[in-house]
Amino acid sequence: MSDSVVLQIAGRRIDNFLSYEIEADLYQAADKFSLELASPESPVAAGDLCELYVNGILELSGIIDVTRKAWSKGGQTLTVEGRDLMGLVVDSYAEQFVDVENKTVKELAQMLLASIPYVNRKSIVGGEFIGKGKGKKKTVDNPLEGFISMPQKISHIEPGMTVFEILAIYASSRGLMPFSCPDGSIVFGRPKAKGESSFTLTCNLSGKGNNVLSAEEVNDISRRYSKVTVISQVQGHDSDGEDTGKVNQKSVKLDPTFTYFYKPYVTKLNSDSQAPALHARMIIERQRHEGYQLSYTAEGHSQNGRNFSINELVQVNDERLAIKKQMLLFGRVFRRSRGGGTTTLLKLGPPGLVAV
Repeated sequence: MSDSVVLQIAGRRIDNFLSYEIEADLYQAADKFSLELASPESPVAAGDLCELYVNGILELSGIIDVTRKAWSKGGQTLTVEGRDLMGLVVDSYAEQFVDVENKTVKELAQMLLASIPYVNRKSIVGGEFIGKGKGKKKTVDNPLEGFISMPQKISHIEPGMTVFEILAIYASSRGLMPFSCPDGSIVFGRPKAKGESSFTLTCNLSGKGNNVLSAEEVNDISRRYSKVTVISQVQGHDSDGEDTGKVNQKSVKLDPTFTYFYKPYVTKLNSDSQAPALHARMIIERQRHEGYQLSYTAEGHSQNGRNFSINELVQVNDERLAIKKQMLLFGRVFRRSRGGGTTTLLKLGPPGLVAV
């Protein structure tokens, strides 16, 4: 069955496209799309609220950012570009430069998102991606415990900070990431690290059972380090609760997957006492994500009746690249071109990594 893509704007349905790219990526702040309409007279305007459906499944709720109209001997063209609702959070700057120390993420979100349209202030929740772990104590390995009710340690909002930047700083100080869901809600969590695979990608030398068209593997150690040290300055207190001035706290993490040679990385972080260990861990995870990536191109946009979706685990069986392991599908691009047909670019990496 042919894959279907539908752009819906205020109840109007547009489903005839000459080409398109619909991208989702866990490690990009906002998902984006570009659609070349087959009917240039379609009523589409910048600023329109829209929804994108692929095979009848909602994949994105967003805003039309750009319309491009052109004509030539071959006729007229209309291309529309946009992003999901997280794009509004990325673009919007904080307007209140106030002390926010000890506010919870719910309180912070209520304040920051008050003037941003379409984004539901109550939709910011935690634990949607890796589970809430009820009854377990919050630790570095279980960062979601108490996340929503825990006071954050950003002391002051400065002019020039965006809403997304502030929320991302808070999330990263707890070893988490902010995500945007297809319905426009925002959640905090970590990418999937274990579980059953939702998709299987196969490339056998015999050609039997193959379901991918091409592949690329990149292993780049130029920005990776064997040892990460984070030094943080925090306010000290004596036994009577009196301030004793700033004190240094240090956390050192080794990357067991970097076995090539000794290569140290040192950074400074002015934050709370919990942050150094989490921040060091996050730096290593970001370096691992940036250092190894695997991509495949597959025909169509689904497998076994299910659209390719980010934050899902994929079993890779590739005899050409000698890869047989489970990977995280962190990014995908649905594509249609005039000469290349309908394909999906699948971007894979190590499971469970926070990389902001």
